[in-house]
Amino acid sequence: MAVPSDRDWDDYIDAVGRALGLPIEDAWRPAIRANLAVSLKMARLVDEFSLPDEAEPASVFTA
Repeated sequence: MAVPSDRDWDDYIDAVGRALGLPIEDAWRPAIRANLAVSLKMARLVDEFSLPDEAEPASVFTA
């Protein structure tokens, strides 16, 4: 997967902002782009980690 350009991020930011009804100020865009880029890097790390077919989710314990 290619690294999104600033224009790609801006299109995404605009679309999500409209969908959520959030006003996005131009001054916020560099920080939003940086956050999205870091999130994408973390997601790729998780996606690239292969699990064996017999892997099971951990149990959930509550007190």
